[in-house]
Amino acid sequence: MTGPLRCAVLTGDGIGPEIVPVAERVLLAATARAGGAVETQHLPVGFAALAEHGTTFPDDTAAALHDTDGWILGPVDTAAYPPPAEGGLNPSGECRKRFRLTSNIRPARALPGVPCRFPELDCVVVRENTEGFYADRSMVDGTGELPLRDDLALAVGVFSAERIAAATREAVRLARERRGRVVLAHKANVLPRTMGLYLETARAVCAEAPEVTFDDLHLDALAARLVLAPEEFDVIVAENLGGDVLSDLTAGMVGGLGLAPSLNVGDDAAMAQAVHGSAPQIAGRGIANPSALVLSVAMLLRWWQARKAAPWCAAAAGLVEAAVAQTLAGGLRTPDLGGTASTVAFGHELVRRIET
Repeated sequence: MTGPLRCAVLTGDGIGPEIVPVAERVLLAATARAGGAVETQHLPVGFAALAEHGTTFPDDTAAALHDTDGWILGPVDTAAYPPPAEGGLNPSGECRKRFRLTSNIRPARALPGVPCRFPELDCVVVRENTEGFYADRSMVDGTGELPLRDDLALAVGVFSAERIAAATREAVRLARERRGRVVLAHKANVLPRTMGLYLETARAVCAEAPEVTFDDLHLDALAARLVLAPEEFDVIVAENLGGDVLSDLTAGMVGGLGLAPSLNVGDDAAMAQAVHGSAPQIAGRGIANPSALVLSVAMLLRWWQARKAAPWCAAAAGLVEAAVAQTLAGGLRTPDLGGTASTVAFGHELVRRIET
């Protein structure tokens, strides 16, 4: 690839204005140290966009994203948004639907210097990202939630072999790079049509990769097994809602959501996004942990390496990951990890380690 990579930056709500600038500075510092080039472009989403454009996800933002190589999305406070008819669109969900970001990759492993209950856990949850039981992803128009009467409501779930296969293929790709094991979380025992399609499709995809071991567990049994025998798990693939729940569980097992990165990927687009939310209760206090979003940037760099023919991205990603690990191992931590460091101080230390 010739020329700089183009990365959009969407700050979001809550703690977004505090942690997103850290992630951007780390990206630029690691890129420069690795001998690469990235240009960033700031685009409005969230409450700032609502105030200026009348919607939390302007059409101009969506159009501009098409001209980038990927983007960073800060946390968004969707629970506080007005109804969609009044401009309150979920930027995360809109990006996933519009850009067919079918897989949400959420790794979980213990980091040096961070106390955790399950240091032996090292797994990745691949969450199908655009369908399933998240009703706002399931319709061309509207939310997919239907109020039948005041005391009765219906939610539409959508399951297609195409999207299930895409998420499973991503799980297989990761398993090939890791320990070669994929397990599907499902509830085909009680949902034989929808989850049965999940099981049938995942089995068929994995049958094409005999070097990968495939298994399946009921979602509830898998959650229990994660706690009882975490070392057994490598790559877990799951429906949208189930994957969301399981990945929060795995994050909690290795230190908390402040350390939980993710990358939303499709065939031609990728979005770095921390697993955690906008944390309005601590917004503006300067104590948010930027590690999850910073590690999400490292995941974006590795995706660029593979998809954009930019070999320097691997070195840049390694610099980011090493800076986070070394900073935590050195004892500098934000309050969520029992430390006293501010968001800015933690970010400064990450950049210092990358540059020296």
